[in-house]
Amino acid sequence: MVDHISATAERNLALEAVRVTEAAAMAAEEYMGRGDDLAADRAAVAAMHQALMGMNLVGTVRIGEGAEGEVPHLYIGEKVGTGNGPVVDVAAMPLEGPSIIAKGEPNGLSIIAMAEDGGFLGLTALYMDKIAVGGGLPKDVVDLDEEPAVNLRELAKAKGVEVSDLVVCILDRPRHGELISKVREAGARIILIAAGDVSGVVATIWPRSGIDIYMGIGGAPQGVIAAAALGSVGGQIQGRLVLRNAEDHRMASDMGIEDPQRKFTCGDMAFGNLTFAATGITNGHILPGVRRLRGVPVTQSLVLRSRTTTLRFIEAHHDYLQRTPPVGRSPRWHEGE
Repeated sequence: MVDHISATAERNLALEAVRVTEAAAMAAEEYMGRGDDLAADRAAVAAMHQALMGMNLVGTVRIGEGAEGEVPHLYIGEKVGTGNGPVVDVAAMPLEGPSIIAKGEPNGLSIIAMAEDGGFLGLTALYMDKIAVGGGLPKDVVDLDEEPAVNLRELAKAKGVEVSDLVVCILDRPRHGELISKVREAGARIILIAAGDVSGVVATIWPRSGIDIYMGIGGAPQGVIAAAALGSVGGQIQGRLVLRNAEDHRMASDMGIEDPQRKFTCGDMAFGNLTFAATGITNGHILPGVRRLRGVPVTQSLVLRSRTTTLRFIEAHHDYLQRTPPVGRSPRWHEGE
């Protein structure tokens, strides 16, 4: 979003972004627990793409589903929107963790972030070591290069609590065995998640989530998208690429990363005027999943705007009049029709 966009136009863009994630979430929810992660992903991608193409913007996908020619929709460089409206870069994640939906596990989200032209660090298909905390804390209160015990001690001090009061979110992966041991030795508590590290990072901004800090290795694109959320409300994230082999080094070089050991901050990964929206598909730390009340799909979404540092929750009842039966009458599908 560029500087000349009016506050009203930007606000409308934020609300339209929520409609995009709502569409993807409802499409994916149809496949919850059915064991078919590919079908869930395809449905979410198609729904998000259709909704994006109807938005009044001149958008370019910077983080998406893959390279042009590899995927039909939301590929890197694809132009989205009607061609009228603000010029934005788009980071699209129609379905974070398709396996989450296939298994009916917690923390399934549909996510989109938007930045002014050139506002996203273009990282794809690589891993990143990350540490993240929410807003209202001293700058650099935690540091990726410090030991977990040091970071937890400093975070506890900044929050005015004991280390034992802190909860750390970590992806449940064998690679995190040493990290988990060190966090436990420091005295903090841990929530291990099966997938969805964007949800784990974003949870740090909302005190009611019960998560104080995120640590560990996940996807680099997810780090950029999470930075858009944290950067909207004063959170902090640091990340460093994890390059496992010569191919990873080549990819990083192709992306213009000159120093593979560089420690990226929130502002390095997502900057300028930012909009972030997420809709819950399955129940999670921040958002409940899609529910169906008397045939009406109900979604819960989170939208963040950096211009106003606003965190807004939105509940939507979709096709309410069309789907809700008259009072005293059961829906047709309860009458055997």
